[in-house]
Amino acid sequence: MLETSLKTQLQAYLQNLRAPIRLIATLDDSAKGVELRELLLEIAGLSDKVTFDDSGTDARKPSFVIAKEGETRGVRFAAIPMGHEFTSLVLALLWTGGHPPKVEPEVIEQIKALDGAMNFEVYMSLSCHNCPDVVQAAALMAIFNPQISTTVIDGGMYQAEVDARQVMAVPMVFMNDALFASGRMTLEEIVGKLDSHSGERDAAKLSAKDAFDVLIVGGGPAGAAAAVYAARKGIRVGVAAERFGGQTNDTMAIENYISVLETDGPKFAAALEAQVRHYEVDIMNLQRADKIVPAAVPGGLVEVHMANGGVLKSRSVILSTGARWRNVNVPGEAEYKNKGVAYCPHCDGPLFKGKRVAVIGGGNSGVEAAIDLAGVVQHVTLVEFADALKADAVLVSKLRSLPNVDIHVNAQTTEITGDGSKVNGLRFKDRASNVEHLVELAGVFVQIGLVPNTEFLKGTLELSKFGEIVVDAKGHTSLPGVFAAGDVTTVPYKQIVIAAGEGAKAALSAFDYLIRQPVAVAASSSAEALTA
Repeated sequence: MLETSLKTQLQAYLQNLRAPIRLIATLDDSAKGVELRELLLEIAGLSDKVTFDDSGTDARKPSFVIAKEGETRGVRFAAIPMGHEFTSLVLALLWTGGHPPKVEPEVIEQIKALDGAMNFEVYMSLSCHNCPDVVQAAALMAIFNPQISTTVIDGGMYQAEVDARQVMAVPMVFMNDALFASGRMTLEEIVGKLDSHSGERDAAKLSAKDAFDVLIVGGGPAGAAAAVYAARKGIRVGVAAERFGGQTNDTMAIENYISVLETDGPKFAAALEAQVRHYEVDIMNLQRADKIVPAAVPGGLVEVHMANGGVLKSRSVILSTGARWRNVNVPGEAEYKNKGVAYCPHCDGPLFKGKRVAVIGGGNSGVEAAIDLAGVVQHVTLVEFADALKADAVLVSKLRSLPNVDIHVNAQTTEITGDGSKVNGLRFKDRASNVEHLVELAGVFVQIGLVPNTEFLKGTLELSKFGEIVVDAKGHTSLPGVFAAGDVTTVPYKQIVIAAGEGAKAALSAFDYLIRQPVAVAASSSAEALTA
């Protein structure tokens, strides 16, 4: 079942096992049951520390649990974890066998301190690039806290269960039979949600930090580039990011970043973070800015107030908070989010196999989504507000060649309808004739562009009519000592390579600003050197 190269890699990984483990399977005679048996036997044959046991009695068939020798509890997969989840399988094997995870020790201690029985059920799809983070986090918690159990469920294998629980977006997590969370989350986010006092501790830690020379708010390509360029100047640099990597975490394929022929978003985001950490930048992840207070005097400290109550101070600030998916803002969108309204065709498309769906948006993202979905679902209806599709001609040509796609241009979406629990239709109006149409379907994928993350800046500095931060050619904003870069600014063309270049430019501008200011506060051991 495993390709030779993959088998060789896995065998090498399994040499890191420090203690024996068991693969306890609950199987049936289905094709998936036979396939799972083959996979588990192959894995067991790669290491003398792994044994196969088919005496499992779980209600979900087929499934298996990875358990320590002498135990029956552990991480359970109601899935054949290949595709994007193969890494999750490998890590679960290694962690159960005693190989230490690459997680901060304080996070592990936080997990161990969680009290109370917690039964997590994580629904995922093998094509979802957002799912592994959640799967791996839930697995790790079950391995390090005996009060926590985790079952990872492939929605494609357990379609009846998915329908019964109305799982219409992945990853989706239930805890003790109640919905816990939906969408991509990091381990720290999940633990923070379970640990009621984590916010207070984080706020205190942030406020206790010494002032930075350059503080970057946002950790996407612009923020990462700014951090690298600033840190190479030998000054004190910090990055406060809501999610390091930003939107690249949600990008399936990156094929236009110069010198990188092809990669995917999560790998690219991880590489960004690795390079920033290489320069010993203080990364404060999972932190959302709430307000900026300008310096009281020229060259003084700018304050950045965080949502958890913490306050960071810096001699200069670079804003790189990026953008997010734009909402249609019609009745039904908010009510049925993750109940048929989705934003990631790669992640959630498999959940609508054999069903009818719609895509709102006729740009590259919308047309690419429609093409992708057409290979999975029964039928796709694409709705575009303008009088023509705006995507590249080659994509439009491909879309029009598909037999199970209907295209409606000059069409205004007016409502996403539902039965109270899930989506059942899309209503749109022909802008030329004013005739309304209702299409019956099970899912709606919204692909209409981005909106800048600048709500916390309103009334503080100059924004464009679209909410973007107004910057000049050097990244200066209307506030002295405050710079901006990337998708959050008025710079045209929202591309990764452009954001990275703008981040580098903003860092150089911030350094130029610093060396021309009197040192009001010694923010680092190198502060005096800036004016020497």
